[in-house]
This record gives sequence, structure tokens and C-alpha cells, in this order.
Amino acid sequence: MGDKPVTAPRVRAFYAAAIVPGAAPPYNTLNIKLYYPCLFGDSFAERDTGVVPADSNRAPFPVVIMMPGINLSPEAYSWLAHRLADAGLVTVAYSWIGREMEDRVSITPGVDIEALHIDNYGKRTSCPALPALIEELQRQNQRGTLAGLLDLDQIVLGGHSAGGTMALLNANPDWFAGVRGGFSYAAHTAANQLLGWPEDAVLPLHTDTPLLLIGGSDDGVIANSAHRYGEGANNSPIERIERSFDAGISGARGDRHLVIVEGANHFSLAHPADTATGRAYLEQAAAGDGETIRAYLGDLITSFCLQSFEQPMSEKALGNLLNPEHPLVAKGASK
Repeated sequence: MGDKPVTAPRVRAFYAAAIVPGAAPPYNTLNIKLYYPCLFGDSFAERDTGVVPADSNRAPFPVVIMMPGINLSPEAYSWLAHRLADAGLVTVAYSWIGREMEDRVSITPGVDIEALHIDNYGKRTSCPALPALIEELQRQNQRGTLAGLLDLDQIVLGGHSAGGTMALLNANPDWFAGVRGGFSYAAHTAANQLLGWPEDAVLPLHTDTPLLLIGGSDDGVIANSAHRYGEGANNSPIERIERSFDAGISGARGDRHLVIVEGANHFSLAHPADTATGRAYLEQAAAGDGETIRAYLGDLITSFCLQSFEQPMSEKALGNLLNPEHPLVAKGASK
């Protein structure tokens, strides 16, 4: 037919939307993007519509839900979503424009502040986006491109900054039966004194699932946010992440991990990051090369997710990336 050759994609994505029950319009809608492994057949329909079928040979697909930092577009995590989908994991990114603290309007992962109060903590999910997201995944598993291809008993929650905190605090299979683990970047679980917690308190985590806490050695946003946690709070870029691991996680299962990445800063996971929103002006320049750091983070997060889903070879790969001798590991620990 004279058609010019095209490059066969390995990953495709499509959009969806969901309403968050109880949220007041117009701030009640999640805009969702689902990345999936595809199998390009170069058919006329694919060329004409841009719709490429999923690679059903690799199904059923486990799911990773990526929870954004405040005022960070989901496109900042597109590179990671591509990496995870290429490894066979359907990856969900989303944007929720809502009212946050002090009635500011921002992109948010979804935070129920009252659920984090000392009197309420641990009694319910603190992320109202999650039930709506999981319900939408159930709908996608019933019709459309991913119908019958999702393994909703295999979900990992991940996130960056505030989204990372939500991922850690809600990686609880008692609330979401399919959740098998949680990871965070540039996030901690230090408790805010305005919510009734004492100075230097750390929120305890549900510890029956694998967890991965990742921080950057040059995180200026965490360092410049110490005032939120008491007058004597340490302005270290990593101390609250370390305490979240040390004091927030109990027991010794061997599959809860801490990694501090040498030369990384708060936004090393986000690429590209829009510095016109959020608090990027608090950031320190990362000492390390951004592309090299992202490559490491992509390998680390992918290996952790695969291990959480009990996929072969992932444990060895993760162990290599956690090795203190690795040039990008400033600190590593497991418990």
C-alpha cells in the first residue's frame, strides 16, 4: 500500500477519569493515565486510531500506582512509568487538582489530614484517591484495552514527596486487599505537631508488606521543611527519612529497605519537573548526574516491585542495587 515503515512501540498509554466520593466539585475528579505493555501489529486500525492492543502474552499484569508530589504533573513520572510498563507492570499515574492545606488549590496525591490526627491515625486510609483509583482499575479490567488482563491482587503503591508519604502510610492490605508493597522517594513519615503528635514523633507503618524508602543526599526541600516538626527538628536532608525507617518499621522480615542515593536531590525522580510550581526554590543543586541517577532509580524501583510480586531474579537484582559498595548508595539498610 506504500505505507512508510514505523517504529514499533513497546509501551502505550490511555486516559481515564474517576470521581472521588465525598469531594466537592469541581475538585472531585481524578485524571488518570494508564501505561501498559503493548504488542504492535502495524495494522491499519493501529495506524489510524493510535490504539495498540496490550501484549496479552505477558498478562496478567501486576499494577503500580504512582502517587505524585504536590504540584507535580504526572508527566514528571512518565519516564518511570515507561520503565515499569516495559518490565510488564501496568502503571497508573494521576492528577487530582484539589484544595490542600490553607485552602490552596494544587495538584495533590490526595491527603485526608484528619485521618493523620493522633486520635484517628491507623483507623482508615489517609488517601481518598486510592479507593476511586482501585474502583477504576476494576472497571478497566472489565472492558476496554486491558479487559481481563489486570492482576488486581498484585498492586504496589509508590510515590514521590507527599505522594511517597501517602504510599507508605497506605500500603496496608487490611484496607486494600491487593496491595503487596509500597515505595517512596523523598518522603518520610515524621508527624506534624499541629495534628496532636509530640515533637520528633514518627508515624508507625504497616509492616506486613515489603517497603522501600529512597532519599537523596542533597534534598533541599526536606532540609528546609524542618520547622513543621518542632523547634528542635534537624534540618538534615535525610534524617527524617532514616528515622521513618528506623522507628516507623518494626520487626525483621528482610524485605523493608532504606536507600540514600548519593548526589540526588528532591526532584531527581521527576523529569522534567516544572519549577514554576511547588517549592523547587528550596532545592539544592544535585551533585550527581541526573540521567545516571534516574537510570539507577528506575532499576531500583523496578526490581523492588518485581520482588514484591515474587517475580524470578528480582531478589538478586535488588540485592545488587542495595549493595553499599554500589557507587550511588550513600547508605543502605534492610530489616
